[in-house]
Amino acid sequence: MSDSHRLRRPLIWVALAALVSNAFIVVTGATVRLTGSGLGCPTWPKCGDGSYVPTAEYGIHGIIEFTNRMLVFADVVDVAIPLIAFGLAWLARPRRKPLIALSVVLVGGILLNAVMGGLTVLSGLNPWVVAAHFLPSPALVVVAYVFWVRSREAGDGPIQWLGAQPFRILAWLLILSAGLTVVIGTVVTGSGPHAGDATAVRTGLDPAIVSMVHADSAILLVGLTIAALVAFAAGKAPKAATKAIAVLFIVELAQIAIGYTQYFTHLPIVLVAVHVTGAIVLWISALRPLFALRRRGLDVPPAVETEVPVELAADRV
Repeated sequence: MSDSHRLRRPLIWVALAALVSNAFIVVTGATVRLTGSGLGCPTWPKCGDGSYVPTAEYGIHGIIEFTNRMLVFADVVDVAIPLIAFGLAWLARPRRKPLIALSVVLVGGILLNAVMGGLTVLSGLNPWVVAAHFLPSPALVVVAYVFWVRSREAGDGPIQWLGAQPFRILAWLLILSAGLTVVIGTVVTGSGPHAGDATAVRTGLDPAIVSMVHADSAILLVGLTIAALVAFAAGKAPKAATKAIAVLFIVELAQIAIGYTQYFTHLPIVLVAVHVTGAIVLWISALRPLFALRRRGLDVPPAVETEVPVELAADRV
């Protein structure tokens, strides 16, 4: 067995771990804001004067904030994850430069976001700095998702797009609309009661108006998803892509239900945390339809190898 095949399965698992860990950091960061622990450790990189770890005077908020810092650095130590991925991609033969590049971006992005986290503390949780700290996280989730998808492919040949071009256009619109919804969601948080600390500065925007804009963006996303679902079904798009859109639609409905419930129940922390977690699930779900429309030398079990279309087989050469 070649190095490429021997290292490929571990690389796939490490790539999946990178995706999960990047999504998890978003959830832990949200926990810091929702519990009012954003300034639980009032300085950075130290937790307090002369101490890198929280002391009794900082209470539970200090522990929560410090734990989140350690989770971010655990992903930097989880440089165990992207660095191991880098090592596996580097050692595999033939060496795949796209996988190496993606693993480097993950390492650099995690380090950069850790620094941004420090700046949010030093800025006293300025809501715009907090938003700038959050937004790289969904971007890193995209990188991690692409890395995972690429790790499952047998090579780096040309992409074969499945189905008609309008399918791809709709898939891109879904991604853009989902991204808009997530971005506006961060503005909603920065204008409301869960800005990270009782004394933290808010954006100054009217929470009710921003929430309505956020709801409108969600309705736009749902409308595009319904249109895509109908178009994919009528146009006989690949089943995997149609199924991915159906899953996205279900996630959207769940998010809308949670969003309206939290709004009318005055934003209880648990529901807001579930909504933030759902936002990352929605973001990943929005990426799936586009990637379900493409193929690039995907491995096929030996038992069905002869069933691979000629054009797919040609891409492997």
